[in-house]
Amino acid sequence: MAYAPGVALLAALVAGCSAGSGAGDAGADSKPGSPTVTAAPPGKYRTLPQSCRAVPRTTLKDLLPGAEDLPEEQQERLYAGTPAVTYDNDRKVGCRWKSEAPDASRNLSVDFERVVSYDPSVSDDDRAREVFAKQQDTALPQMAGRDGATPSGSSSTGSSTTPATGTDGGGSPDDLLPRLLDGLGDAAFLDDALTRAGSTAQHRTVSVVFRTSNVIVTVRYTEQPARVTEVPDSEELQDKAQALARKLSETLSE
Repeated sequence: MAYAPGVALLAALVAGCSAGSGAGDAGADSKPGSPTVTAAPPGKYRTLPQSCRAVPRTTLKDLLPGAEDLPEEQQERLYAGTPAVTYDNDRKVGCRWKSEAPDASRNLSVDFERVVSYDPSVSDDDRAREVFAKQQDTALPQMAGRDGATPSGSSSTGSSTTPATGTDGGGSPDDLLPRLLDGLGDAAFLDDALTRAGSTAQHRTVSVVFRTSNVIVTVRYTEQPARVTEVPDSEELQDKAQALARKLSETLSE
């Protein structure tokens, strides 16, 4: 019993130190000016458009010559398009159209990808920017690492007269080379490839890819002439593909 007062005093001191230590820790965690960790903002777009309805019929008629000569039932099927096979319609959707005319066949595809960042410290927009940059670097390797855009209609600095993905040996005018595009979404580029498979006619595919916030849109427009000696007109295909891409961009912005 002689040590009872000392034991009580020791217990009181321990309790006091514990309480003081807790208060001190709380104060350390909430120092004035300490940065507050917050989740990155989500992207602007939470849904995607219905891809097979994204292109107006008047535009399809212009891009798919020969379709109007088909019986009405076949026209309806052609203009309705064929949905792309995807496994998550909230993240990726697409549609395909094809027309056959006596002089050439044409294919059109439109794809939408909604990019989502699963890292709370990285916004959907930033993640979409990374995905888009990789696509651009693959299509236009001569532009890799360049953040700015060259004016639409200008050639890529230091590139040869042959588009990055290959065209006819004669090349194309400078203003038709694969390039970055201005005034389309947050960033955009155009690729133009002319290829031949075996003894078949050459076919040209123009791709226009643009990003708006966390959505990446890809338009591909291909023509294959019926005659082996004919070469698809690069300027016509590029103009029409860009016009469609701008319409889709306006639709997304509404």
